[in-house]
Parts: sequence; C-alpha cells; structure tokens
Amino acid sequence: MIRVGTAGWALPADPSRFPAAGTHLERYAAVFCAVEINSSFHRPHRAATYARWAACVPDDFRFSVKIPKTVTHEKRLLRCTALLDEFLEPVRALGDKLGCLLVQLPPKLALDPAVAARFMSALRARNDGAIAIEARNESWFDARADALFATHRIARVAADPPRSALDGTPGGWRAVTYHRMHGSPRTYYSSYAPRVLDSIGAALIDEANAESEAWCIFDNTAARAAIPDALYLQEKLRVPYRGHRRLQGKDLKADTLLLIEHGDELPAGKPGEKGK
Repeated sequence: MIRVGTAGWALPADPSRFPAAGTHLERYAAVFCAVEINSSFHRPHRAATYARWAACVPDDFRFSVKIPKTVTHEKRLLRCTALLDEFLEPVRALGDKLGCLLVQLPPKLALDPAVAARFMSALRARNDGAIAIEARNESWFDARADALFATHRIARVAADPPRSALDGTPGGWRAVTYHRMHGSPRTYYSSYAPRVLDSIGAALIDEANAESEAWCIFDNTAARAAIPDALYLQEKLRVPYRGHRRLQGKDLKADTLLLIEHGDELPAGKPGEKGK
C-alpha cells in the first residue's frame, strides 16, 4: 500500500484538479488517500472535530496525526504519559481512519536510550497502529537507536532534506515507512524536480513490494508546492484509490474526479479537467 498526501488539506490557488463541491477536506480526500494533521502539534482538537473529519472522507482514507509539542519539545519525552492520554482520547474519534501517529523530535534532543525506551513503550501501549518518529539529532541514527525503533514496532521517518547520511532513508520497524518531504533547497518552500520525485516513487514501490505500508507526505506548503508535487508523484505511481467518494451525502460521478488509478484525463468541460 502506498499513501501519498500533504501536510494539511489547503487546496492550491488553482483547484481545478479537485471536485468543485464540498469542504476543502472533502475535495482533497476525493483525490488523495492520506493527510497529515500538523495543527495537533500546536493545539488540541475536540473529539467531535476528529469525528467530523473522519465522517467526510472515504473508507480507505487515513489521517496521520502529529503528537503535541508539549510531549516532544517541552517535556522532551519525560514524564509525559498523562499528556499522551489527553492527546489520544479525542484522536480515537477518528476510528479506523487513524492511520499513523507522527512524533517529530527537536533537533537538540539527543538519544537517551532509557528515556526513549520508556516513551516508546508508553506510546505503543496506548496505540497498536502505525507510529513514526522523525528524529532530527544524529545520535538517533545508529544501530542502537534502530534496534529501539524495531523493538517497539516504530518506524523512523525518512526526511528530506536529510540532516545526516541516514536521515533520508527509512529505519526502525519496516512494516511502515514514512517519508516527509520538507522542500529542498529551501525548507518548507521549494518544490521538487521531477527526477527527485521519480526517485522517491521508485523507493515507495520497493517498500510496498516489501510489504510495507509506504507513506509520502509533502510538507513544503509555505509556497503551495506540496499539492503539485503530491499530484505528480501520485499520478506517476498510478496509486490505486478505490475509496467510495461522497460529498455532502451524495455519490460523485466518476467523470467529476481525477481518475488516478488509470491515469485518465477528465472529459472536457468537467471540473478538474486541466492538469499541471
């Protein structure tokens, strides 16, 4: 399984590749099968909010939800079980559409194996699904750290641009791989050249063939590069998205959607007919 999406579901200035009707999330979820919620890093959301989001996307759509900065940057993984419980209680309203929990560590947080093991164990005890940690200190990229990830069934994020030799490749538990594309050379702003996206696509195929659930999330949203990059990659991969698309309680006709599975163009005059 390959999941391609973006951080957040803000549509581009030209939204013609998306259905014309519905909320931004509904329109986004008609094209992509995954999204990363970053706002949860800064502030909590109510269970009703998560439930509403889950209700308006297709059955096979998945959310990746980012762990709050109170856990990672303030508590620095120490004595944070109560904070994890507070965070996870409303997140569970996503139900089966919770695809992954994302943990982004601060760059100055060096690996303390005992602290890391306690945190990973606590998080794993509270969530049996996919977990991915984006480590940003090079002390997390050795065999000792990789063993910790694997023991607790946690993936290590492959980030671009990489901060070390191993940062750009997935690590840890390989049942899940998780790529975060932050934009390069200018982080959060730059778009990616087709050759780079083609290379990522080849890696995702290899990972999926090795029976990993392979995620690729574009976080280069500051100049709206994420959606075009994600569309290019998804169409290049011909990612099958067989979700039952519904907007405002009505089935969408196939000719109002980007037909990703077969790479079809939409009929002239229909919403989303123009490619990029």
